[in-house]
Amino acid sequence: MSTTRAALTDIDIRTLLRGATADERAVAAHKLCRAIDRQALTEDERLHAQEILRVMAVDAAELVRRALAVTLKNSPVLPRDVALKLARDVESVALPVLNFSPVFTDDDLAEIVRVGGPVRQVAIAKRPKLSDKVAGAIVDHGAEPAVETLCANDNAAVSERTLQRAIDRFEKSEQVLAAIAYRNALPMAVTERLIDMVGDQIRDHLLNTQMLSPELAVEIAIGAKERATIDLVDQAGRAGDPKAFAAHLNKAQRLTPSLLLRALAHGHMTFFECAVAELAGVPHHRTWLMIHDAGALGLRAIYDRAGLPTRLFAAFRAGVDTWHSMEFDGGLRDRERFQERMLQRFLTRPQSAGREDVDYLLERMDRIGRDGRSSADVA
Repeated sequence: MSTTRAALTDIDIRTLLRGATADERAVAAHKLCRAIDRQALTEDERLHAQEILRVMAVDAAELVRRALAVTLKNSPVLPRDVALKLARDVESVALPVLNFSPVFTDDDLAEIVRVGGPVRQVAIAKRPKLSDKVAGAIVDHGAEPAVETLCANDNAAVSERTLQRAIDRFEKSEQVLAAIAYRNALPMAVTERLIDMVGDQIRDHLLNTQMLSPELAVEIAIGAKERATIDLVDQAGRAGDPKAFAAHLNKAQRLTPSLLLRALAHGHMTFFECAVAELAGVPHHRTWLMIHDAGALGLRAIYDRAGLPTRLFAAFRAGVDTWHSMEFDGGLRDRERFQERMLQRFLTRPQSAGREDVDYLLERMDRIGRDGRSSADVA
């Protein structure tokens, strides 16, 4: 016990147990908790330290219990029974551990969500890591603010099934639907369901950031769905199955030379390969070899086979050459910076793209620049 006594001095323990004021006991509690968290303890010392923590957890002064909760909110040394006791305490004591403590099990958190009020539910929904089991409990039993907080938490593992339940339960809540829509990544089925439920601004965000099925993307692009516009180049870059996406666009007669050129200039090489293969009726692996052939003949041969216009070949050649001259460097905003440089190089090389396509690419480069500056400002 000598190590523990050195770290947790007798005077500190006596102050904790018999301190004249709550302030004195809170200072002693903070000091003891820091020592317990930082010291390497033997098993006997650990058990002794846990008993000290249990004494703190029943101190009559809220200030002492809060010192315990705040100091050890991120620590694995907090005994689970103490954490559960603190979770049932007044909010100033409960919220720090509910927000952060790693000692709770999923079952613990789900039960607290079920029996706790909205404030505790929101605290759990904000946790830096959350399983779908706990997310499901919040969606099923949580108040609207808790469900909104959960859906806005991109660190929470929220399955498609759980998101669908959230939409079912809060289909009239603009706040919950917006929180779902602005998640970093959404299942396609959730995105497509939300499109008909949200306002114009959120709908535009979904169309510009999330992947849609080829069928819906084409339907929106040709104006079959009112109030919405979509850039098929963006969708091509996000397509989970670019081969199927290219096939559907071709069937809908939307696989145009302009679309291919814009996608290539924007760096969507896999989609470009699949699109050329679709138009040429050649398997993707053979198309890939011909497009990326180091010689001058491969690209020309597959280009002509695809029926693409002769006048645009120089522009496509410039795009492929630019792609080959660049690579991702692994830095922050890697894809955005790559696409910006791709567009810059493509637009400054001699080529014969049409005025409309050049204007489009210039606008896209400007948009990437604006988005990049916005991200930097936020950071």
